[in-house]
Amino acid sequence: MTATGEDRTRALTGPWWWARWRSAALDGSLALVSALECGAEGIGFARDAGIPASLGIVFGLVAGSVLLVRRKWPIAVVLVAIAITPAQMGFLMGVVGLYTLAACELPRRVIGALSGMSLLGTAVVTFVRVRQDMARGDLTLGDWFVPFAAVTTALGLTAPPVLLGLYVGARRRLMESLRERADSLERELQLLAERAEERAEWARNEERTRIAREMHDVVAHRVSLMVVHAAALQAVARKDPEKAVRNAALVGDMGRQALTELREMLGVLRAGEGAGRRAVSLPLAAVGEAAAAAASRAAEAEGAGDGPCLSELDELIGQSAAAGMVVDLSVEGEARSYAAEVEQTAYRVVQEALTNVHKHAAGAKTHVRLAHRASEIAMQVENEPPPEPASASAAGLPSGGNGLVGMRERVVALGGVFVSGPTDAGGFRVSAVIPAA
Repeated sequence: MTATGEDRTRALTGPWWWARWRSAALDGSLALVSALECGAEGIGFARDAGIPASLGIVFGLVAGSVLLVRRKWPIAVVLVAIAITPAQMGFLMGVVGLYTLAACELPRRVIGALSGMSLLGTAVVTFVRVRQDMARGDLTLGDWFVPFAAVTTALGLTAPPVLLGLYVGARRRLMESLRERADSLERELQLLAERAEERAEWARNEERTRIAREMHDVVAHRVSLMVVHAAALQAVARKDPEKAVRNAALVGDMGRQALTELREMLGVLRAGEGAGRRAVSLPLAAVGEAAAAAASRAAEAEGAGDGPCLSELDELIGQSAAAGMVVDLSVEGEARSYAAEVEQTAYRVVQEALTNVHKHAAGAKTHVRLAHRASEIAMQVENEPPPEPASASAAGLPSGGNGLVGMRERVVALGGVFVSGPTDAGGFRVSAVIPAA
């Protein structure tokens, strides 16, 4: 990754207004050369002005050293160069000053005005000097040479540094813009990575919740019936051997069913583990897709059509009746097929409600009502108070307190309504309404 703008700002360690030490060394060298040039040209200026040579040299050294502040005050450097143009000194300072001025982020009108002043000043001074040389006889060319020399000299000392400075400044601004854009893209990628990680974590949590809910639904009901039948088997083993054999067969059948369902679920999980391991090595661009795929696995599993359906309610109620529960089933409306997830959710609600009756109200009469309506399906499982208060815990069935939570999550996920609570008669009621579409 490239360094951010803040990192580059912290990396500027040059003295005073310089960003780097090499920039300070370059400006110092240019100022030294300019001061020596102006000092040497100050001798001729002193002779023409009729002042002491030492004063002209000092003036030239001071004027030429102004180039040291070209990065801080480029306008001042150009103005000094224009001011000493009549003395025929500061050519290096004028060229470098115009380049620095054009490369700076200054308004174009300021650059144009100072460049025009430098061009005009150089042209006038050159015109006067060439005309004086021709008057003294130093030059024997025609009169046409005077304006030609003035124009070419002015353009040669002004146009190249200005154009080069404009190009370098535009290129520098373009590079800074691209660098800022790269920094912005880097920050956006970091933000996208954080969001993808959040989505992946959310998907993992959803997957864990779904697995826990499925495991609870599969294990709790089957094992609860097995415990009830085992308790009945223990009670009647000596008195009624034939009934004990039937109860033992039921326990075996329920155990095999529970193992089959657990094996199918674990097979799905093991198949997903390989995909999860391969996804670890994916680049950042695929993290979002992996999170989305993980989030959709639950819906795909629910909609696969391999889970229970409403047509199996009779078998479910028969198993509870075989365990000694008195169950009354009533169906309203015309039975029809629903989406797989709707039927699975309705089945799981009834299954978990019956499991809770086995756990907390063993022996209580239970009423199961199923209503097929135009745009929804409604179910209600209500049990009466248990005949014996101590029978609720007689079988020693543990309760994790997650059954009602799982039912509510299933129903709400499909846009339905779930209500549960004790009845006035001392029993318990579980009601759910699920949209049919």
